[in-house]
Amino acid sequence: MKQASFQWQLPKKQELPETFIQTLKEKNIPLPLGSLFWNRQLQTPEAVEAFLSPSLDTLHDPFLFFEMDKAVERIQQAIMEGERILVYGDYDADGITSTTIMKETLELLGADVEFYLPNRFTDGYGPNQAVYERKIAEGIQLIVTVDNGVSGHEAINYANEQGVDVIVTDHHEMPQDLPEAYAIIHPRHPAGEYPFGELAGVGVAFKVACALLEEVPVEFLDLVAIGTIADMVSLTDENRVLVTFGLQTMKQTERIGLAKLIDVSGIQPEGLNETSIGFSIGPRLNAIGRLEDPNPAVHLMSTFDEEEAQTLAEKLDRINTRRKDLVEVITEEAMAMVRPDDRINVIAGENWHEGILGIVAGRILRATGKPTLVLTIKEDGLAKGSGRSTESVNLFEMLDSMREWMTSFGGHHAAVGLSLEAANVAILQEKLNAYMLEHDLTSGIDLAIDAILPLAAVSLEFIDSLQLLAPFGMDNPLPNFLFEKVSVTSSRTVGSDNQHLKFSLIDETNQQLDGIGFGFGSESLEFQSDELSVVGQLSINEWNGKRIPQLMLEDYQINALQVFDYRPKRNQHLLNFEEKTLFICFSEHNAKQWAKKVAQPIVTVTQLETFQEQVAGKSYQQVVFIDCPIELSWLKKVLACIDVSRVYMMCVAEDDAYLDGIGSREQYAKFFKFIASQPQVDVRYKLSMVAQYLQIPKKLLVFMIQVFTELGFVTVVDGVMRKVENPTNHPLMDSVLYQQRLQKIKTEEFLLLSDLSTLKDWLAVPLNEEN
Repeated sequence: MKQASFQWQLPKKQELPETFIQTLKEKNIPLPLGSLFWNRQLQTPEAVEAFLSPSLDTLHDPFLFFEMDKAVERIQQAIMEGERILVYGDYDADGITSTTIMKETLELLGADVEFYLPNRFTDGYGPNQAVYERKIAEGIQLIVTVDNGVSGHEAINYANEQGVDVIVTDHHEMPQDLPEAYAIIHPRHPAGEYPFGELAGVGVAFKVACALLEEVPVEFLDLVAIGTIADMVSLTDENRVLVTFGLQTMKQTERIGLAKLIDVSGIQPEGLNETSIGFSIGPRLNAIGRLEDPNPAVHLMSTFDEEEAQTLAEKLDRINTRRKDLVEVITEEAMAMVRPDDRINVIAGENWHEGILGIVAGRILRATGKPTLVLTIKEDGLAKGSGRSTESVNLFEMLDSMREWMTSFGGHHAAVGLSLEAANVAILQEKLNAYMLEHDLTSGIDLAIDAILPLAAVSLEFIDSLQLLAPFGMDNPLPNFLFEKVSVTSSRTVGSDNQHLKFSLIDETNQQLDGIGFGFGSESLEFQSDELSVVGQLSINEWNGKRIPQLMLEDYQINALQVFDYRPKRNQHLLNFEEKTLFICFSEHNAKQWAKKVAQPIVTVTQLETFQEQVAGKSYQQVVFIDCPIELSWLKKVLACIDVSRVYMMCVAEDDAYLDGIGSREQYAKFFKFIASQPQVDVRYKLSMVAQYLQIPKKLLVFMIQVFTELGFVTVVDGVMRKVENPTNHPLMDSVLYQQRLQKIKTEEFLLLSDLSTLKDWLAVPLNEEN
């Protein structure tokens, strides 16, 4: 058996109201999509219509924001009086696009404006007093923040003392005490009336632009889409409208820099969608802020110089490649430091790059299902990094109760940033483990499943119809579908490092579906199993003009006994298991040989009664049969004594009995004649010579000597074989060794020459039900 990596949240069984079914028909929505609409709270004709037909006319009035009128008047005053304005942004994709929109809006109005994105490593997040001091000294008279500011008390107080007003536009969690800014534009301001609180920073900046320009500036919507998707805010209501039209704008964008970035990302403009932004555009904008000074990214988004655009786009692409390389290296190092017994992962390494630790924490969270903190230990003795958590564990609340152990800390439920003395990392680990235990918190990542489908329900038409729900994102995810009781007809690893898996599924009605599992290459042997349940998203694989339905694998589980084929030597290096594993040999000689190779205790089974005593009261998850028993039935008898869900078949045949056979009558006659002519032979040194002379395989000859010894035809003392004068005649079948070899050959032929499917079918039949 193989447990799912995530905690599957199955859809509730429900019958759709007739009135809703009628709405589906009127809107030409395929009935199979009905439950998806219903579960996304699209349950009335009005809600469905608004969802299917987003319109810029439905955008909310920007002046519903608290203090929007005050902010607009102050900016207009600054423009009219020629004041120098600073747009102070953030170093991520949301901050970069927010800054570009605010800068270009003010330029359209004739403002004297400059911008500044803080450096993650020297300035930190949010308003930095040292930067404010420098900019004010250079003549800045008004500061407008984008995508930051609601926690910038010190820097904003300094600006106030210098007679410089600060207008904050932000969307992050609001603290109880807000800074003394001239105006705070925030969609969830407690004194405001804005009807949608889930705008990204770029959405807030865009609404300020709408208020200043007194129209909806559609030329900014491409940037709004990028920042909104990259910041992973709720893709509902107003955000859905902004992203829908933003994607349309991107496909014919007039931004030279954005067009160049799309090109270096390998995206066809006509195929641009939310996935393109989430996996290609957004990461390249985020990467520069993670590793370097982010300000060139704003120049890229706003330049009119084609040569500069090409240079900057290539720079961002190179930085993103470096970022990916760093993530791979540090993730591998960090995963090696995971301790299975910890309830939460706290991993610290020396001089890891600080800018990508949040990504690494997310990777390890996904791999282990446990909340994860990843820290880098600097030369000054501080450990600094990021944490990511599951829906069931509020990481912010947990760490908030341990602030005395940290020098700085901030974040929210699922993501935090922190620093502490390196000497306190082990203490923090202990306290977090104790907190999880005391509060009875369990780990695990939820995976919402939208529907359980048969393979027959998958068609090009059905997959195309899913686009009615697009664009996908937070609170409107790409649907996950569960397919139960399917088998894999073929599978193979693909990719430069065989890190991905391609496979084909089939069900009991012979319906088939191709699939791809990105990052599942290391689990290819699991896909030799039957009775899988798989979860994933449906897509269309377009290649050579053909369009084929495809499942994008997200997770899977196996409910039946699993049998793994480790008979090929290429698989035998994979015997290092984390699960509790029972290694079994049926030969003491083989057990000694393999104990060194697997570096694990090996149980030798020569008597079933003794074996039962050895495993009594012990539990194992899986068993490895290293070699072959003499009698085939012993495999099933061993399995009857233990409760395991995974069986690994190595079935090594050290003496090649099934290859060399039992020996023919002619071979035995030839050997007997040789003994008569050579009364005495030192087989320690001349065995190979004798085997070559008789043209009998060496291992078979050894067996024949053992049989003749047992039957009293020869003796072997100190390596010297001597014939017995006038021996009693015995047929070969009188030899126990001969009988055992006959049985062993039969067993080895079945275990080594049968395909995996035959072995599985045989193991599935209980011993007492065999014919």
